[in-house]
Order: sequence, then structure tokens, then C-alpha cells
Amino acid sequence: MANPAPKPDLTQARLAALTMPAGAPEARNAALARVHAMGLPTRRDEYWRYTDPSSLTQVAAPRAAIFRDTDEVPLFKDVDRLKVVFVDGIFDAEKSDDLTMAGLEIERLSDVLSKDIHWAKDLYGTREAAGQTPVPRPLAALNTAFATDGIVIRATAKAERPVALIYLHRDETSDAILHHLVRVETGAQLTVLEVGPAAARFNKCMEIDVADGGVFHHVRAQGRDHERRAVTHMFARVGKESIYKSFTTTANGVTTRNEHVIEIVGDNAVAHVAGAALGDGKSAPFHHDDTVFITHDAVNCESRQVFKKVLRNGAEGVFQGKILVKAGAQKTDGYQISQALLLDDDSSFQAKPELEIYADDVICSHGSTTGAIDEDALFYLQSRGVPNDQATDLLVLAFLAEAIDEIDDEALRADVLARLEEWLVRRRHG
Repeated sequence: MANPAPKPDLTQARLAALTMPAGAPEARNAALARVHAMGLPTRRDEYWRYTDPSSLTQVAAPRAAIFRDTDEVPLFKDVDRLKVVFVDGIFDAEKSDDLTMAGLEIERLSDVLSKDIHWAKDLYGTREAAGQTPVPRPLAALNTAFATDGIVIRATAKAERPVALIYLHRDETSDAILHHLVRVETGAQLTVLEVGPAAARFNKCMEIDVADGGVFHHVRAQGRDHERRAVTHMFARVGKESIYKSFTTTANGVTTRNEHVIEIVGDNAVAHVAGAALGDGKSAPFHHDDTVFITHDAVNCESRQVFKKVLRNGAEGVFQGKILVKAGAQKTDGYQISQALLLDDDSSFQAKPELEIYADDVICSHGSTTGAIDEDALFYLQSRGVPNDQATDLLVLAFLAEAIDEIDDEALRADVLARLEEWLVRRRHG
């Protein structure tokens, strides 16, 4: 009997299909070396045991149908914002606004990396490399090595309106790798919005440096594209008396992995990360994974991780979250909660909360629950004349409220809530 053919090496096959773009060769080559050293992830890796990464690592992107723009109004459409548009991972200047705004410098990544000297070259790949310890993140290193486009933003004062990164999907086999860099200077303030289906397969990194006294708000909407495969990494460094807040809402998508790696290095700083996910596996598989690591390395700082998932028709949810308090990070206030509401017996939720504390004067807590709809509350609403489906939706939105309330801006919060309500109504009649 003939010997079986050797199994192709996953990492080598994927790398062979990619071409390293010009610019920042040292950072790209260092990232490539990290990919070679780590190898691309499989289910055997500790932090991928709950999520199958195969569709994110296979050579060709799985086909994903184009979402019809008429099916759903995109989030933040009515928000006064500066638009930066990417079509299948390529910056589109004609669809974007003039990138000039007081207090902001906005440039295209490829332009920046081709220059001999630019502040962003010192940031490119730096936070990603730091975030590889103690947990390897080879898909982030792959991004740094091969990212073809992205945006670079430097806030020098309070931005007068948000910057919206709008992703459009026009090719059923597109495979986008984007890398964004954000620096918020001392005392500056910036809000970044992200919305839209980026590609059939999407690999995105954002490296953020928030200087002392800076404020960075981030609100992201991952929805509309039913067949999305996406992995995203947010790497952030948070300075003294600064604020970092990020919220993500997710609906639809076959496989979604969102990672946050945040290092608090300045005293009296705040870092909040939150997410609300609605998953329905009726028309397509739904698997959503939030993986968050927050490191406290300064005195009197606060962090919050608030994640809520509502799952039905076989949908799967994952949360992996860690709070690491280093020695000397006294007066740390760390809070972590992950909860899932399962609307049927076919859906599932896996949670892995972690605390690692080396300081003795801290307040840190974590909790995780999985449960069904509150039958008493449902009965109460029905007894007041509310139909069963509407009563269920009301309880779902009440369950998600703690995560949605993490959005500071009232208009953005109302927009997210309204779109989640619309999604629930469509699902009810779908």
C-alpha cells in the first residue's frame, strides 16, 4: 500500500500565497519571523480550543455572498463624521471625505511606511510584538508582515467629529488585511467608528497609543454580512490619567474572533472594553469569540470588561478574558463580566475568565453566567398584553443594556440600540 501523502504545512502554504508589500521592511520581517516561530493557530492551541481557526488560516478565503445594501441601513449613517472608506480592503479616495480636520493628521498607511522618517514607523508592529507575550497571536503577526493598506491617525487636540472607517464588500472572494495606527497625543481626544462588511475574509489590526491625559473612544459595528470570517486585534497602550474605551456590537457572521490586548502603564488611567453580540444560526453557522487581556502596570487604575451574548438556533459564543495586575499596581479596580442568554437548547457558550494578581491592595472581580430567558418576566409582560415575541425582544435588549451603556456618547448609544431592535424584528419575521 502506498504511503499517504504528507500533510501540507499550514503555515508555509499560507505564507507562500502572500506577497510582502513595500515599506517598513524591518517591522515586517520581524513579524514574519514571529509567524514562522509560532506557526498559524489550530484547535490544539490553548486559546483556540473553543474556536476553529481553519477558515482564517486556509490559503484561499472562503466565498462570502455580497450583502445587498438595501437590506439594512448601516450604523452611524446619520452621525456627523469624517468618512474613510475601504472597498475589499483597499482605500477608496473618491468615496472618502477630505482627510483634513483640525486637531487631526490622517494619512494612508502605505504612504507613511514608504517615508524614511515618520512617527508612525516607530509604532508599526510595536504594540503587536509586545502583545505576543505570554499568549502567541500569530494572525496578528501575519497582519503586520503582510498588511496591504490601512489608515494612520494622529490626534493633537480634541477632534471636532468622529473618524468613521467604513468597510465595503464587493468581491465574493476578497481577502483583506488592514493595519491601522492611532496615536492620541497628550490631552487630545478622538472617537473612531468602524462599520461595514470588509471582505469575504478580514484580518485587521489596530495599534493605539494613548498619551498622558488623552481620550480614545472606539465604537464598532460588525454586522450585515452574513457569511463573514473575521479576526481583529486591538493593541493599546494607555498612559497616565488617560481613557481608553471600546465597544463592539456584532450580528451575523460565520466566524468572528475579536481580541483586545491592553496595557495600562500610567497612573490613574481607565480602560473599558465591552461588546454585545446577537447570534442566530438558523440561516448560517454563527460563532463569536471575544478574547481580552488587560494588564495593569500602574497605580490607581480602573478596567472593565463587559460582554453579553444572545444566542439561538445553534449559535456558539466564546469569551476568554484576563486581568493581570503586576506587582506595584496598587489600588487597581478591575471588573470583568461575561454573560450569555441562550434562547434554545441547541446554542452554547464557553467562558474562560482569569485573574492573575501580584499586588495586595486591589479590588478585582470576575463573573460569568449562562442562562435562559426569565420565564417569570416573560409571563409578566405577556399578562400585560405584550405578545410573546415582542416580550422576548424586550428582555433580550434589557439583558444587553449593561454592555450598550458602556458607550458614553448618547447619540451613538441610541443608534446601536435602535439597530439591535431592528435586527430582532427582522429575525422575528425572517
